[in-house]
Amino acid sequence: MSAPALPFSAPLADYQREAEELYEALRSGDTSARWKFKWMHPRYRGKSVGEVEPQTLDPADAQIVVAQEYAFWKWDDLAKFTEAVARDGPIARFELAVDAVVDGKLARLESMLAEHPELAHARSTRRHHATVLHYTAANGVEAVRQKTPPNAVAIARVLLEAGADPDAVADMYDHKCTTMGMLVSSAHLAGAGLQIALAELLLDYGASPHGKGTAWQSPAMTALAFGYSDTALALAKRGAAPDTLAAAAGLGLVDEARRLLPVADGGERHVAIALAAQHGHREIVQMLLDAGEDPNRYNPEGWHSHSTPLHQAIASDHPDVVQLLVERGARTDIKDTVYDGDALGWAEYCQRPAIADWLRSTAGPSDESAR
Repeated sequence: MSAPALPFSAPLADYQREAEELYEALRSGDTSARWKFKWMHPRYRGKSVGEVEPQTLDPADAQIVVAQEYAFWKWDDLAKFTEAVARDGPIARFELAVDAVVDGKLARLESMLAEHPELAHARSTRRHHATVLHYTAANGVEAVRQKTPPNAVAIARVLLEAGADPDAVADMYDHKCTTMGMLVSSAHLAGAGLQIALAELLLDYGASPHGKGTAWQSPAMTALAFGYSDTALALAKRGAAPDTLAAAAGLGLVDEARRLLPVADGGERHVAIALAAQHGHREIVQMLLDAGEDPNRYNPEGWHSHSTPLHQAIASDHPDVVQLLVERGARTDIKDTVYDGDALGWAEYCQRPAIADWLRSTAGPSDESAR
């Protein structure tokens, strides 16, 4: 099933139709419908897609999933939203401003801010309570609006000039998150090549380089956790690099990692090997293995904890680190806890043919017969 695409002005009947179609797709065995329930229905938080049993669900459950997709806790909240939008008041005005942001309509946004300057500080009535500025991060808001227009930086500048708070927090991913925290983990901004420019713009307008809210530790560390090393380096140059082993490991600072390793505790070392493997810093991975780090532990919470260092080295396409980990005892049969994939499964899914071929060549008879 495709992602939701109803405009904010849609009547409740359109959302009801979407819920009915989702329920029918689930009952007919549609795999993508089951995944929607796994990710969106509160009942399946922390559970696998295999635990989504269609026979135990009813149309009201599909309504919950649709409400969650549009960033409402429950169907009644969505119903109240549609009623409020139909009255064409401040809620509808906020949504129109958001549309201008995600669609790159700079002139329209400027006109709206001139007529209604309060929009720079206004909050969404959806469950995340985001400001308009949060939407420039293309992350943490409703999926259909997670997109980056070519003029996203200019859009953000207009909002900041109008008085938007660069460190305002919203309720995203069970944390209090700033625009900075969301943008440095945004695939949309990274794909558009605007992640660094927008991060630096927020810093220019007073955003904390060390992060605010409760998500992650700092913008630089968040960028590393999501694989955006160039963004992390750019933030580090602006004074946002924490003096920790994990930061040195993620940034590939070998000498700094060597200096910090003796004083780092077990938790810090655990994060360090997760980041070093993910970012392909072979020498630091070897240093941590020599210091006794176990390559077969799942990564720590907040650092792709559903997977091991080997999974992340494969996903990020670092064959030299993959080989090192396996040679030093990393098991290739360990499966991640979300997608149930072993090392070869990840290599095939992530389209890493060279790594997949090497893994096949190193598999023993028992490994092959188990597949």
